[in-house]
Amino acid sequence: MTASGAVEAGTTEADEDRVFAALASAARREVLRLLRDGGPQPVQALAGHFDMRRPSLSEHLRVLREAGLVSEQRSGRQRIYRLEAAPLAEVQDWLHPYERFWRGRLKDLGALLDRMPDDDVT
Repeated sequence: MTASGAVEAGTTEADEDRVFAALASAARREVLRLLRDGGPQPVQALAGHFDMRRPSLSEHLRVLREAGLVSEQRSGRQRIYRLEAAPLAEVQDWLHPYERFWRGRLKDLGALLDRMPDDDVT
C-alpha cells in the first residue's frame, strides 16, 4: 500500500493483511529480529531463543513464510531461514503518514514549551 492508501501493483490487500497479521505476534517479531541481527539460521538455532515447543515455532515460521517475511532453504536435514525484508517496505509506507503526524505534534509541543515562561526555582 502506498502512503496515499492505494495498494501497490503486484501487492494484494490479502498479502498486506498477511504481513500485518504476521507482525502482530511478539514471537514472530523476535524471529525477524534474530534473523536480521544474526543472518540466516537453522530452525534449531532459532528454537534455542524461545521457551516453546518446536511445533509452535514451526507454526510461527510458517506464518512468516506465507507472509513473505522469511524464506526457507533446505540443506540436508536442516532448514535454514533467511529474512526477506521487502514486505516490510509496505509496512513502512503505511506507517509514514503516522510518523509525519507525530513529528508535527511533537514539533507543536516543543514550540508551546518554548513559549512558556521558565519557572524560577529558588
